[in-house]
Amino acid sequence: MAIELTDSNFEEKVLKTEKPVLVDFWAEWCGPCRMVGPIVSEIAEEYKDKVVVGKLDVDSNPEVPMKYGIRNIPTILFFKDGEVADKQVGAVPKSVLTDKLENLL
Repeated sequence: MAIELTDSNFEEKVLKTEKPVLVDFWAEWCGPCRMVGPIVSEIAEEYKDKVVVGKLDVDSNPEVPMKYGIRNIPTILFFKDGEVADKQVGAVPKSVLTDKLENLL
């Protein structure tokens, strides 16, 4: 299960963790986000021991998306050692996301 990220817990859950992190920036009203959501949940289960997977609602948490220049959703950022290591904008097949994750492991 993907963890719920917020402006207040982002630093602790994403930037200060030792594992690679996948962050799904999404919103309830976004159609493509609803397509990516189940894929992100599958990845969260499959990689639960190796990777932190989180979802951040851009409507409820405006600070983090602004900080990282998120203008389009869904956007997925991949973090390693507290830094953005990769990025994916738009709905893509699961294999695209897992390939990017594997590169961080």
